[in-house]
Amino acid sequence: MHEPTPPPHASSPQPHLQRRLGLVQATALNMVNMVGVGPFMTIPLLMTAMGGPQAMLGWVVAVLICLPDSLVWSELGAAMPGSGGSYVYLREGFGRHTWGRLMAFLFIWQFVFSGPLEIASGYIGFGKYASYVWDASTLQKSLMAAGVGLINIIVLFRGIRSIGKLTVFLWIGMLVTVTCVIVTGMSRFDSRVAFDYPPGWSTFSWGFFWGLGQAARIGIYDYLGYYDVCFLGEEVRDPGRVIPRSVIMSLLGVATIYVLMNLSIIGSIPWREFVGTDAVPVDQNPKANYIVSILMENVHGRRVALAFTALILLTTYASTFALLLGYSRIPYAAAKDGYFFRAFAELHPTKSFPYVSLLAVGFLSIAACFVELGIVIDALIACRILVLFIGQIGALMLLRRRAPQMHRPFRMWLYPVPCFIALAGWVFVYATSGGWIILFSLAVLVAGVLAFLWWSKATRRWPFAPPEVDSGQPAFGCPVGAADAADHRL
Repeated sequence: MHEPTPPPHASSPQPHLQRRLGLVQATALNMVNMVGVGPFMTIPLLMTAMGGPQAMLGWVVAVLICLPDSLVWSELGAAMPGSGGSYVYLREGFGRHTWGRLMAFLFIWQFVFSGPLEIASGYIGFGKYASYVWDASTLQKSLMAAGVGLINIIVLFRGIRSIGKLTVFLWIGMLVTVTCVIVTGMSRFDSRVAFDYPPGWSTFSWGFFWGLGQAARIGIYDYLGYYDVCFLGEEVRDPGRVIPRSVIMSLLGVATIYVLMNLSIIGSIPWREFVGTDAVPVDQNPKANYIVSILMENVHGRRVALAFTALILLTTYASTFALLLGYSRIPYAAAKDGYFFRAFAELHPTKSFPYVSLLAVGFLSIAACFVELGIVIDALIACRILVLFIGQIGALMLLRRRAPQMHRPFRMWLYPVPCFIALAGWVFVYATSGGWIILFSLAVLVAGVLAFLWWSKATRRWPFAPPEVDSGQPAFGCPVGAADAADHRL
């Protein structure tokens, strides 16, 4: 029989998250998240959506949506720098004891579906791109993707100090990779190849706007991650300054990289060679899986292309690394506040990171590696639009009205114009998602509401009981200079 474990001494330090990430690490984290396998694999999908180089408008529309949305993230992230990001913003914006409970629950609920799907999209892309080196079967690619997921869990099973240094190293590798693509492509750039528009490409019709919506959705998928540092707000130094700068700098920097990289590819390889057709869908066109490696092979030969493929795979891994790091903090933050299973609030006793949450999100992502990539992208974006992106716009506007004295190190420029621009953009992308994708996202939302009502009734909490007494001010409504002191309220 085991003897009972003695209680810890009152003066023993408890594990807690540490503020280790500065501006460089935060920007690196966002950018390695954004520039993963996306731009290397989605260029053929983008061109297929509109049938020609006019599909680059999709990236333009995407950045016009994401830029005002980045101001939403910047204001909320700077004012409420806690682990969990959107979970905190929705809870505080809508009222933590009433509608905020519902919105926070729905965010965690949709995250159970969309978070692992986004991470898995990087794993799946890794397996597909590796087919340039190894002509594997579909099952073998899925198993390879799952293996990358397992490695990711092992690497992230450590403290935040060493992770910050590793993130900067991966960021440098990503910058080297995309620079090589741009320089190589531009050295052979031919404007006649790049701007070889199909007949009638500029005709405005429902088909044009439908294709533009598809292209914009792919562009948004490529931009996802400009806000990743917000999920680690409790681990950021000087969050009121670092979070807004890293979010905006990451988005503008990656948007520039994408435009240049896209032009370098379509100006060197005719787009008709790697898009999908009625006879050969894009997912069955071998060139679509590794178009950048083909570019390098055409210019520098097979050996250089193989070496470059290794760099792309490293960049892909770096993206999934940043995603899993950020998303593992979301269930942790919810569990700390009683909105998720208590075990997810556990921190590692010596390395101070949420290891239970990391393991859960990591293994769910591995399970999603066996889903088709196109389905993964469409489903994860549709699920996020309703609660995450549109919900956060509502949370920011409610906080502006309810808590005008709240400490805001960063205030949205030209408020509320960016809110309305971002809202119109998200509605457009959602409306052009396709019938079954919209139905899926609505089914997830309705199921989440029903689960919330069942949980609230079982625990005798709002709306089946009077809400707890609330001061009416958000938990982060602290005076200037006291943002760090309020983090314990999460």
